[in-house]
Amino acid sequence: MRFVDEVKIHVRSGDGGKGCVSFRREKYVPRGGPDGGDGGKGGDVVIKATSAKQTLLDFHFQSHFKADRGAIGRGKQQTGRSGKDCALLVPVGTQVRDADSGDLLGDLTQDDEHLVIAKGGQGGKGNMHFATSTRRAPRIAQPGRPGEERHIILEIKLLADVGLIGLPNGGKSTLISRISAARPKIADYPFTTLVPNLGVVRLGLDESMVVADIPGLIEGAHRGAGLGLKFLRHIERTLVLVHIIDISDWERGVRAMVDNYHQVNHELGQFKAELLDKPQIVALNKIDVLADRAPLEELLAAFRELGPAVHAISAVTGEGTQELIWETAEQLAQLRNGGTKRLSITTEDTTGTKDFS
Repeated sequence: MRFVDEVKIHVRSGDGGKGCVSFRREKYVPRGGPDGGDGGKGGDVVIKATSAKQTLLDFHFQSHFKADRGAIGRGKQQTGRSGKDCALLVPVGTQVRDADSGDLLGDLTQDDEHLVIAKGGQGGKGNMHFATSTRRAPRIAQPGRPGEERHIILEIKLLADVGLIGLPNGGKSTLISRISAARPKIADYPFTTLVPNLGVVRLGLDESMVVADIPGLIEGAHRGAGLGLKFLRHIERTLVLVHIIDISDWERGVRAMVDNYHQVNHELGQFKAELLDKPQIVALNKIDVLADRAPLEELLAAFRELGPAVHAISAVTGEGTQELIWETAEQLAQLRNGGTKRLSITTEDTTGTKDFS
């Protein structure tokens, strides 16, 4: 399935129906008077969030949507039928913006949450409303009011607790496949991950955290280089960032590893400064390829001096990953309820639940 996370569409609500000009016609009731009913209300255009959808692909092929118009009023004071609403289903986490002004119209973060973005026009009044003592037989009725028309932008921002960030081919996809039931594409070349992937890690019986694997960031990502600008927005909703550093090329030295860390953080700050305020945990990945573990302490010490918590892991073998999850879970607990706690960790799978360790 192709992942589409931003689209521009045109919507128009339904016009209101015309009011009716009619007079009462019954045997033995002379001069029955006006009885034209009102026109029906035009249909609304409604955006509704659903967990059943993960992408905006449907809107890539169809970009114009229109609700039904209201029916014309009828005699005997009958109001016309209201137009049918046009309901557009979008993934949970979709933001709705006005394409012309850029104003945020709504942020749909809950399943079944909805937003009316174009209200249908009111139906016109029938001639029964215009009868007076001096005008007993009015032959006028109102036309229905036109519906609203606008261009809007739909944009998905993933709802995840933890974001995995880092340079391409750092091992983010391998890590999320180990700690969750997510199965992203994994290969030995940059930009294997072309779309964000979500995995759910169970934290005890009634708690869990959602982890997002964000495609790799390179220099200039905030300007759109690589896949950066396309997916940086998905980091905005996360609470904690796990920064994956590939240390397999150890011969380049400690300075090169630290420079990789600063490069990714520079891109985050250039995109949105608030991203640098999020707690970060550094994961030094691919320790399984190190023939000599002695230099690892030097690298751990260098990152500890920078401030964030740091763990040495192997996403392939699983070494150190449990400690990394403990750290992440505790930082999430602090942000959620101001406390820290240790929880047994399991992985949620489509076939059941299994021990993480």
